[in-house]
Amino acid sequence: MAAAEEKEEEAAVPPQKRFYRQRAHSNPLADHTLCYPSRPQDMDWASLFPSFFPPEAPPGTPPARVEFADVGCGYGGLLVALSELFPRSLALGLELRGKVAAFTRARIRALRAAQPGRFGNVACVRGNAMKHLPHFFLRGQVGLGGTNQRCWDCWPVVHGVFGVSQWFWGYTLVFGVQGLVYTVTDVPELHQWMLQHFGEHPLFEPLP
Repeated sequence: MAAAEEKEEEAAVPPQKRFYRQRAHSNPLADHTLCYPSRPQDMDWASLFPSFFPPEAPPGTPPARVEFADVGCGYGGLLVALSELFPRSLALGLELRGKVAAFTRARIRALRAAQPGRFGNVACVRGNAMKHLPHFFLRGQVGLGGTNQRCWDCWPVVHGVFGVSQWFWGYTLVFGVQGLVYTVTDVPELHQWMLQHFGEHPLFEPLP
């Protein structure tokens, strides 16, 4: 078992990044060994957000739904901030790098253990959003029925490996009418590329 995986199995203590170091980028086209549901209906949300899926819930209670998606969540800084800002909204982080995803899961477990009743609305899974985003979310789930449904896209260098149609395919499937997309990158050329293609796509419009 790898060191990061061993740390993940230990008691919920704040993780140390030195045990989870990994290169800055991971090739989304590589043959990663990933676990993901065959369809969104098979997603086990209760295991990620147990406090929002109590076993004693009254019959007929509508299940909670993830409203925020943090694509490329890294070490979980944005997820932790979202948990504080939107305590009743569920946020899922997707991170392709295995050790980094393990760190974020350990971080969330430690926060939940240290502060009971808080941080139960955020979770992280290892996943390739460019390939499998529609496996996690129902059609229109992100952005359905309100103004709080949002997606943060934190991909630093992907535009050179996927075409525009493939890049938007997952977003157009899982986003509802009022979904908001925030793009985050430290590469100016990628920033302009994303603004251009989001602006040219008929299902998205820029906001001030």
